[in-house]
Amino acid sequence: MNDPLTEKADATAHREDGHTVSGRAAPRPELSSAAPAAISVEHVTHVYPVPLARLKQLLRRSVNSTQALTDVTLNVREGEIFGLIGRNGAGKTTLTKIISTLIQPTTGTVSVRGFDGVREEERVRAQTGLASAEERSFYWRLTGEQNLLFFARLYGMRTRDARRRISELLSLFELEPAARKRFGELSTGNKQRMSIVRAMLARPPVLLLDEPTRSLDPVAAARMRSIIGELARATPPVSVLLTSHNLAEVEELCERVAVISRGRIRAIDTPAALRSLNRQRETVSLRLTRTTSERAESVLAGALDDLAVSDESGGSV
Repeated sequence: MNDPLTEKADATAHREDGHTVSGRAAPRPELSSAAPAAISVEHVTHVYPVPLARLKQLLRRSVNSTQALTDVTLNVREGEIFGLIGRNGAGKTTLTKIISTLIQPTTGTVSVRGFDGVREEERVRAQTGLASAEERSFYWRLTGEQNLLFFARLYGMRTRDARRRISELLSLFELEPAARKRFGELSTGNKQRMSIVRAMLARPPVLLLDEPTRSLDPVAAARMRSIIGELARATPPVSVLLTSHNLAEVEELCERVAVISRGRIRAIDTPAALRSLNRQRETVSLRLTRTTSERAESVLAGALDDLAVSDESGGSV
């Protein structure tokens, strides 16, 4: 299905107390445009290399590389929830992987809280937590809790501190029963939530959430949105780069949104401003009987724009 917001943009250029959290996130004060950048992306282009390119050339086969990103520039301010929306294959996941240093940009620069993503990889990784929509790094024969403990130790956490932190997060996400099961036995939604728990283990100041409510039921998705909102309101606040296909979710959570299409940023603005770019009009015709044109106009004037009333033969309006 075509995304009208993306098409229009193309055309115009913790809580950790275990309590239940649900419903719409509370409004947050607007951030100053002068706030320091938690994430800075400057003129980033990424081209995926062609596997076995030389062999294909020898065999006289076509060699076409894939350019996933083209001259992408954006910044995420400290304490901001920044949304990135676009169709499948638009470049959202590639951008989050570049920011987290899983892959390097072909050209351009990326920095996280002042650390360069190429020259200071380890420092950038210490600042970020990535939760990918396509999770493949968990060990499926271990339980969810065993997986989390393993990754916590990789982060350098002591066993006692790791167990305490894992217990807090499992309670926050209501995952205690699921964490005792083998990871391979978990539902897709619980695997997604486990991925976000892992991203939060070391309390990173920057979270990269790739479709965080994907595969979640409505109640779990509402809780996830509330948790994300509270993270940004915490002290110190967590900066969040969130990718999503859900426009309502982006409007609820994000101060600013970037629309990405075919690897290019088409627009960056507030959700309300981007929504105003796409105004659809619909013509409605009504035929009323036993009334006058003056009466019909007085009743409908406040409900319809560009109202036109005319009399028809037979006493109809």
